[in-house]
Amino acid sequence: MKRKTTAIWQGNGAEGKGSLTSTSECLTKPHTHPQQRFKNEDGREGTNPEELIAAAHSGCFAMALSYALTGAGFTVTELKVEAAVSIEKIVDHFEITGINLDLTGKVPGITEEKFLELAGAAKVNCPVSRALRSVI
Repeated sequence: MKRKTTAIWQGNGAEGKGSLTSTSECLTKPHTHPQQRFKNEDGREGTNPEELIAAAHSGCFAMALSYALTGAGFTVTELKVEAAVSIEKIVDHFEITGINLDLTGKVPGITEEKFLELAGAAKVNCPVSRALRSVI
């Protein structure tokens, strides 16, 4: 299985503009230029690669946990995962330094201990978590 996206950038770094598209057509906002990428904390000026990594990680983790809970005999009412990607300037370049996943769930009949056990395993084993091992 392969998934495909396309990034197009036009112009120089500071004044250029870009777009991201995907086969599923889920990407609709413009791709921001570097100045806005690092100065626009509210994220309303357009998307950036870090936001897309956060979306991929939270989505993958939620699905992996849902499968794990269902496999353990539980019915999931809702899982909400917020992902925050931290990026810092390290000497002369920017680097992703961490990803925090904040999870809340509604799963009738499960103990907190079992929920945390299954969530921990899902976080370690979802494909995006495995790809991002150096920062989680």
